[in-house]
Amino acid sequence: MKVLYISELVGKSGVFVLKKSINELKKKYPYDFLIVNGNGATGGNGLGRTHAAYIHKIGADVITTGKCCYYKKDITENMDKLPYVLRPENLNAESPGSGARFFKLKSSSEKIAVAVFMGQNGFTRIHANNPFTSLPFVMERLRKQTPYIIVDFHAQASAEKKTFFYAADGLCSAVIGSGNRVQTADEKIFPLGSACICDAGRTGSFQSVGGSDIQSKIKEYITGIPDWTKDAWDSLEAQGVYLDIGKDGKANSIERVKIPVINET
Repeated sequence: MKVLYISELVGKSGVFVLKKSINELKKKYPYDFLIVNGNGATGGNGLGRTHAAYIHKIGADVITTGKCCYYKKDITENMDKLPYVLRPENLNAESPGSGARFFKLKSSSEKIAVAVFMGQNGFTRIHANNPFTSLPFVMERLRKQTPYIIVDFHAQASAEKKTFFYAADGLCSAVIGSGNRVQTADEKIFPLGSACICDAGRTGSFQSVGGSDIQSKIKEYITGIPDWTKDAWDSLEAQGVYLDIGKDGKANSIERVKIPVINET
């Protein structure tokens, strides 16, 4: 099975890049299933319902989120009605939406499972339960129906991510790190067959601060006032990872994805 994961869309430029690059991505990385991280698609922090529907229409089979999953009221109120949007699994059970689901492939009768977990270090507006304690129980439940399991681990600290990779090795096909919006060069297949990378990067402006306008971020550090109002449009790029998974659910390969996109306007 071939799985393409497109890393966090940041702002309007991130959604634009996905739309402009989707045909090239299909040709260069033919996939059976497409995962798109939409955590920052709306205004750079969060995912609105309209953007979620549009990203799904472009071709995303599932949209993962993270710390910004409830930043937009319209998605929070409708999370239970959108089976293609996932919030972190290790939030409280009363939280809207779901953090792990099965999806049927369009090309065959096989199933794939996708789960999102969130780390505990560095987050101030939302707090998750311990991902290490819930991980084995969730993986056991998913493995009863499919060997193909992809985990999006949204976390800030690389040490927490690395530790989580070893805890998840052999329990799933891959763990893809998100949250830092900077693509790392540490992709590897761990001893028990799980492919992992600390961060798959971001989709949108590469010449920016985490996908956001440079000058507005400098001003933010000077004033202490958050500013997400200005989109960055320089050096557009789609980033992510491409996975080849064997019939036993173990990863055969993991490849970083970087597709430059020209903004003709």
